[in-house]
Amino acid sequence: MRPNILFILIDDLGWADLTCYGSSFYETPNLDRLAEQGMRFTDAYAACPVCSPTRASLMTGRYPARLSITQFIGGHTYGRLCDVPYLHFLPHCERTIATALRDDAGYQTWHVGKWHLGEKPFWPDQHGFEVNIGGCGWGMPKHGFFSPWQCPTMEDGPEGQHFTDGLTDAAIKLIRERDRERPFFLNLSHYAVHTPIQAPAELVEKYRAKAESLGLRDEDALEPGEFHPCHHKRDKPVVRRRFQCHAEYAAMIENLDTAIGRLLDELDDQGIADNTLVVFTSDNGGLSTSEGSPTCNAPLSEGKGWMYEGGNRVCQIVRWPGVVAPGRSTDEPCTSPDWYPTLLAAAGLPEHPVQHADGKSLMPLLSGEAFERGPIFWHYPHYSNQGGSPACSVRHGDWKLIEFFEDNRRELYNLRQDIEENHDLSAEQPERVERMAGQLAQWRSEVQATVPRVNVNYTAPAAGGEADPAEV
Repeated sequence: MRPNILFILIDDLGWADLTCYGSSFYETPNLDRLAEQGMRFTDAYAACPVCSPTRASLMTGRYPARLSITQFIGGHTYGRLCDVPYLHFLPHCERTIATALRDDAGYQTWHVGKWHLGEKPFWPDQHGFEVNIGGCGWGMPKHGFFSPWQCPTMEDGPEGQHFTDGLTDAAIKLIRERDRERPFFLNLSHYAVHTPIQAPAELVEKYRAKAESLGLRDEDALEPGEFHPCHHKRDKPVVRRRFQCHAEYAAMIENLDTAIGRLLDELDDQGIADNTLVVFTSDNGGLSTSEGSPTCNAPLSEGKGWMYEGGNRVCQIVRWPGVVAPGRSTDEPCTSPDWYPTLLAAAGLPEHPVQHADGKSLMPLLSGEAFERGPIFWHYPHYSNQGGSPACSVRHGDWKLIEFFEDNRRELYNLRQDIEENHDLSAEQPERVERMAGQLAQWRSEVQATVPRVNVNYTAPAAGGEADPAEV
């Protein structure tokens, strides 16, 4: 019997944002329970430190660089380097995992929540999903998290209902009204915990009181640093959060956890939990250096928009009764393109390596067999809104090399010994640097990755002052 598939993708959820991943301020009992019932990944990665590229990689099994979707759709900025052109939509020629499951295995395919892979001609219903609720060109709730949401693909909920709750209600309704003769693939992609950071008032008050009782204050947590390297924020400092204490964000996390708990309870009530593969993950690291810096990813360095671990490493939990032994944890690295071939295998379908060119099935890992992912690559040739500058990187085994395009600087880290990325070993291990740099260059050539060129007319600001705005 083919399993149902519930794929839960959270927006901007940090690696350290769950209690079972080390948070001592946020409360996530339902997700902690999910981890106890399945497998917790400590070294899972998003394919990009921003959202749209990772989402595209999940749908296609391809790296963002191969797809030419390397920036969050709609984003554009520059600095010492010019911006790199990219596709603002997921092309129709890509055969998504939804199309494969629907056409090859008879799955009901439902998308609920954020899409952000193009405007109307490229919405989920044009990419293999029979149902689309909430998916459009939005990267965030344009009118806030409280109804009326005014979303073009979803009716408003009761006045003041939180978007997370409305999306969860829609997902539960689909499960209750499903065709019981066909398995389902529910792609539940919450807009939370992206900005604007908004949560039910009673939960916000709970965490304000908690922060006060623990002596945690925002003014102590936030630390201004260097100015942003991108032109449009050149007069603003990068502000890093050093510990978790943001009451609204914590409330948003708990509200999300409660909503997911309701959905998991529905699987139990329907008697289908034992035949449902549940995957929970995030599209990039937590927002820790800009836009209010609502979370902290420590011990990981930096966060969303950066090539350091806080930008790409994400929490990931998998539950599949009878396949995944409960209470397991793995430190084997994996990345978001891997889910395409994994879901094909879960559904009993053959692989389509021409399509999912960059994904490697995680089925051996899930079932307790030997598994080694091999190298994982990233390419983000853009300035981020969070302080990161254009870069690419590779992780192979315990080692990670980062190349920064502004000055061709290379940094080397042993992540097993130095998860914080505090100790750059590039000067001590030049041969390893050259070997991994060659590996990275060969991969960039293979996927035809676009590298940013020097902005010859740009004058850098002095001490946060104005700079020449020209981009050529």
